[in-house]
Amino acid sequence: MTTTEAPPKKEYRQTPLKRVLAFLRNTWRGLTSMRTALVLLFLLALAAMPGALLPQRNLNVAKTDEYIAAHGWWGELLDRTQFFEVYGSVWFSAIYLLLMVSLVGCLAPRSLEYAKAMRAKPVLTPRKLSRMPHHLSTTTDRVPETVLKDTHALLKGWRRVEREEADGVRSISAERGYLRETGNLVFHFGMLGLIIFFALGKLFGYEGQVIVQADNSPWCNSGILGYDTFNAGLRVDGTDLNAFCIRLKDFEARYTEAGQANYYHSNMEYQSGEDLKTGVWKPYGLEVNSPLRTAGDRVYLLNFGYSPKFTVTFPDGTVRSNITPWRPADEPTKLSEGATKLDQPGITDPVERRTRQLAITGLLAPTAFMHGNVLTSSRPEANKPAVAVDIYRGDLGLDAGRGQSIFQIDQSLVEDGRLKKLTRQNLNQGQETVLDDGTKVRFDGVQEWVAIQVSHDPVQGWVLVCAIAMLLGLAGSLLVKRRRVWVRVTPAREGETGTVIEVAGLARTDQAGYGEEFQRISAKLVQGQRGN
Repeated sequence: MTTTEAPPKKEYRQTPLKRVLAFLRNTWRGLTSMRTALVLLFLLALAAMPGALLPQRNLNVAKTDEYIAAHGWWGELLDRTQFFEVYGSVWFSAIYLLLMVSLVGCLAPRSLEYAKAMRAKPVLTPRKLSRMPHHLSTTTDRVPETVLKDTHALLKGWRRVEREEADGVRSISAERGYLRETGNLVFHFGMLGLIIFFALGKLFGYEGQVIVQADNSPWCNSGILGYDTFNAGLRVDGTDLNAFCIRLKDFEARYTEAGQANYYHSNMEYQSGEDLKTGVWKPYGLEVNSPLRTAGDRVYLLNFGYSPKFTVTFPDGTVRSNITPWRPADEPTKLSEGATKLDQPGITDPVERRTRQLAITGLLAPTAFMHGNVLTSSRPEANKPAVAVDIYRGDLGLDAGRGQSIFQIDQSLVEDGRLKKLTRQNLNQGQETVLDDGTKVRFDGVQEWVAIQVSHDPVQGWVLVCAIAMLLGLAGSLLVKRRRVWVRVTPAREGETGTVIEVAGLARTDQAGYGEEFQRISAKLVQGQRGN
């Protein structure tokens, strides 16, 4: 007996190129799935949480440095992993980009399928309508043509098609609720647009804060040097900002009995466009929730504070007045701290000048009262302004070539003796103190300053459009129900009387309410009513 051996199986081997292509194809399919898009959306929300919980360096450098110093190695680790620059970090940008790619890859085929579905006719009428969740069969005296005409009138607004079946039977297939899928697509396209326009806003937008004295002095949006802090988009170099000027004529704040602010208002004037050439100033009432919109920018009122006015009379009789903003150390009472720095006039030798500079530092109380020997403030209004100041003379480090805070002096200069304290005094408005060389320092009162923010976002309108589209799309996808109705009309056969009407319905979504709608449609169809 002879046996035949089976031929060896042909071993299938993939080439390296095919393996790479298969890997890329599977990766793309996984990335563009709806499940991946939802996971990335969740990760984006999770990644944004540190930006709300931790201080961000682009908003408050001092507070960020203080947090890092207070938390030791943990703060340094967070700093190295960009948790203090969340929205510009590599990992946040990666999630952002992957989400955008996932949405594009997910929406493209869904849009094509949706376009095909919109052009397609309603599905064929099932052979056995009795298997449908909603079903009704009855006999009527009306002829088939009348029943079909009544059905078309009743289902006005539905996508429907009439078909002819065997033995003279005719059926109507009708569908409704396509706006559900439309809403779903609109929601996701709105989300994609929101992501894209947010990214464009980060590229071409800018935001800056500056303190402006409420004394009718003009301030112009001419460059980043005019700001105290400035956050520029990646494509903004600060040399081509939208041109406009403002000047704050006054400032008014109102408070509750408990001292809480409930109203900020500044009468201001502004000019932009052709007004910059003609010199015309337009009035505007600037409030917290009423920003000025001009030249494509928005000007917000953020906060206010006080600037003490000091008049210094030098031994040679020269008089200098200085108004420098001091920052609130206690926001409810506006107890403020700061430093007013002056050069003695008439000294041309730079070495001697650096030994004669003055600094007035300390506390400013708008409504002063003494708590023992400590000056404090009881209210934020400037009812009884007073200062508790230390006066220094020496080198302020203004010529050192590096920036320093306007609200404080460099303590290292005090420690090495280049800046010496002369006196410590409490001064009410109008009082003065005399230094060892005969220099007189007088406190003349306070003046309000206003912190404003200038924001430029060229895609702000599109962001609003996308947000509205998301809301409308979400409402459509949640409220609209997909449902189908089939009506089969069978004429009477020989020996029979009446036309058989068979109605069936199917809800494409798990939402309550279609049973009642089907009952209304079938009842009107049986009764021969044409109104929907």
